Amino acid sequence: MRIIFMGTPDYAAPTLKALHAAGHEIVAVYSQPPRPAGRRGLEVLPSPVHRMAGSLGIPVFTPKSLKSEEEQAAFRALDADAVVVVAYGLILPKAILDAPRLGAWNGHASLLPRWRGAAPIQRAIMAGDTETGVMIMKMDEGLDTGAVALTETTEITPAMTTGELHDKLAEVTARLMVEAMARLESGELPVTAQSEEGVTYAAKIAKTETRVDFSRSAQQVHDHVRGLAPSPGAWFELTTGARAERVKLLATEVADSGNRASAPGTVLDDQLAIACGEGAVRLLSLQKAGGKPLAARDFIRGNAVPEGTVIG
Repeated sequence: MRIIFMGTPDYAAPTLKALHAAGHEIVAVYSQPPRPAGRRGLEVLPSPVHRMAGSLGIPVFTPKSLKSEEEQAAFRALDADAVVVVAYGLILPKAILDAPRLGAWNGHASLLPRWRGAAPIQRAIMAGDTETGVMIMKMDEGLDTGAVALTETTEITPAMTTGELHDKLAEVTARLMVEAMARLESGELPVTAQSEEGVTYAAKIAKTETRVDFSRSAQQVHDHVRGLAPSPGAWFELTTGARAERVKLLATEVADSGNRASAPGTVLDDQLAIACGEGAVRLLSLQKAGGKPLAARDFIRGNAVPEGTVIG
């Protein structure tokens, strides 16, 4: 089929590659405009999907909006059979959704209607969900409200991070979308309306919610950390002398608190068990600003964190 692909981050790139390998004619790729990158933001880089499209010889368009009649006319002129959308980042107007002969299809990383919205992978882990998945959905004008065509469920294991789940679901999305387009081409892709019950929204992660709150339960702190790992990363402040430093937490585990009644954030032993509002967590992997990730034992060698220290 003639397909327009719309996507931006690393998550979407495997789907573009798989559709191209399956023999579809990708007539154009739409992606977010190049953004400043690097530690100082001095280098402007195209998105991962943009770069992959370039390697495949596919023309790329990067409009800031699709609301103008000029952009919509150019989109219609591509004469696509279908549009595939994976983590594009722009709301699609009705004129864009209606342009392809066989509709616009989205690969969404949750079991809809749970976790509609921008950050379904992070939110599922942060909420302590034990399963999630991918759904191929026919898009409508709502926020991830379209009818579902294909579903695959994935277990979220107790120590799984957002980075690990992201990579797993990206491959599932690619495989499922290839299947969906094959069935769409043959006229054998039925859709089912989403349930009206169990709707939740996965809001974009705000900077204000990345700080670790040790007054929560140990399980909640653990889920918070792994849900934000490796990026943007949960963090706490460690005060040494008169200086407070921000430390990113990359991995934790629920630990034995030893039945000690200590204030949340108190270091309980020499292996970085930290008291929580209920129970304790052990810090396993940490990273100071400008440094590299360190296992807890290596972090302690260079940073004095004696028992009784309060972090947060």
